[in-house]
Amino acid sequence: MVPLWWHISLGVALFVIGAAGVLLRRNILVVLMSLELLLNSVNINFIAFGRYYADFRGQIFAIFVIAITAAEVAVALGIVVALVRNKSTLKVDDVTVMKG
Repeated sequence: MVPLWWHISLGVALFVIGAAGVLLRRNILVVLMSLELLLNSVNINFIAFGRYYADFRGQIFAIFVIAITAAEVAVALGIVVALVRNKSTLKVDDVTVMKG
């Protein structure tokens, strides 16, 4: 059986990589992928703690996070398509174009 701290360290590593991607990148698609990485690291920790404590609530929370992630991706891709139609760039600095 894999120890709990391996799962936690994997989740922390993925969270740090995702946070660095969100804070340091300027491309909207890379930022969205980094947000997905952040949410997946949270899912790993939910499932690891749920398995460690023999409780199914961690898996239920992980399913909720996956559902929220799917909704976030759908909305974000719609915004990206609208941004590309208005201005042919995907830089975060050009998002102010969408103000109305």
